[in-house]
Amino acid sequence: MPALLGFATIAVLLAVILGKKMTPLAALIAIPAAAALAGGFGLKTASFMLRGIQSVAGVSGMFIFAILYFGIMSDAGMLEPIIDRILEMAASSPPRIVVGTALLALLVHLDGSGAVTFLVTIPVMLPLYERLGMNRRVLACAASLAAGVNFLPWTGPMIRASASLRIPVTSIFNPLLPAQVAGLVFVFLCAWLLGSREAKRIGLPKAMHAEIRREVNQEQAALRRPRRVWINLILTLLLMAGMIAFKLEPVAVFMVGVVLALQINYPEVRMQLDRIDAHARTALMMAGVLFAAGAFTGIMRETGMLEAMAKSAVALAPRGFAAHLPFALGLISMPLSLIFDPDSFYFGVLPVLAEIGKGSGVPPVQVAQAAVLGQMTTGFPVSPLTPATFLIVGLAGVDLSEHQKFTIPFLLGASVLMTVICVATGVFRI
Repeated sequence: MPALLGFATIAVLLAVILGKKMTPLAALIAIPAAAALAGGFGLKTASFMLRGIQSVAGVSGMFIFAILYFGIMSDAGMLEPIIDRILEMAASSPPRIVVGTALLALLVHLDGSGAVTFLVTIPVMLPLYERLGMNRRVLACAASLAAGVNFLPWTGPMIRASASLRIPVTSIFNPLLPAQVAGLVFVFLCAWLLGSREAKRIGLPKAMHAEIRREVNQEQAALRRPRRVWINLILTLLLMAGMIAFKLEPVAVFMVGVVLALQINYPEVRMQLDRIDAHARTALMMAGVLFAAGAFTGIMRETGMLEAMAKSAVALAPRGFAAHLPFALGLISMPLSLIFDPDSFYFGVLPVLAEIGKGSGVPPVQVAQAAVLGQMTTGFPVSPLTPATFLIVGLAGVDLSEHQKFTIPFLLGASVLMTVICVATGVFRI
């Protein structure tokens, strides 16, 4: 009975989210609560929800303060000198232009927002591509590759995996660093090859000059703090070192970081309130979904539905398959982005997969690591289930099917490469 109820809950959850009948926040609260009541758990459902919410409090707090921190640093213009230098260097040859595109997207994606990454990168670089007659699909591909491989601890898939399986973000991310480095090498190698191919196609000389400048409006200029760029960069590097090298709690790191960022760049109380208000909506919307997801996983675990579902799935799976689950999931994680949106996969499918693996001695953290190698990381820039995909094709002026046909092989290649590196470095086995 618990297994049947659990599968029914997951099926309804996926149906209403993928069918856009309910928002993820509403679905993650209402559907499991209704299932628990139907299963006879009564008022205990509230305590199940609370336990789940408590388990994601740290992740939710980290996300709120990470968004605030990088929003403040973006307002202050922390990356502007670097962006200007990239544009200056990129304007000499197609290979450099494409590499510069990838580097710019990688840096802008430090805040974990795909939409912001493409809103900054594509409009800045597009005039240069058009001036030289370069293929705009290459622009969309390079930006997608850089953003997709850049799965940092505060990006959406990472915090969803952490919240869903109740695993610290650093436990998921830190062992993946070698794989991510390999993925980034792959990104820049592909960017150089794409640029070289474009140079041959359009017959451009190896070196030429084409100047391009960014546009900054008066409101943005008023917020810039050019004299504090190095201080902001050093502070950001220290925060990252604290999380990765010293394994400090990310929520604490970013809370302190927000305070320091505000005091360094906007010491006036009125400006501090304005900067917080400017970025609060994005942070609170995602935090709300995470708390709802905590309620969902709390109900699914405490009612026994999740465990019963996993036992049923293991009984039906081929003998010994579960032991190879992380490797298999890593290989198909990128294509799964074309089927599942991030909320339905990480909160609906991933917990079941983790329980299946646990039954064969596979730690849930390995299942989480395999998932983030592609599911809505390398996969999100081509998924029809994410607004970012339509933002890319709209800004670059390319057809969706052409973008997918051109870019998917590169994104899948990055995902498969990182999976192989994870096997080589012992993160999980074949």
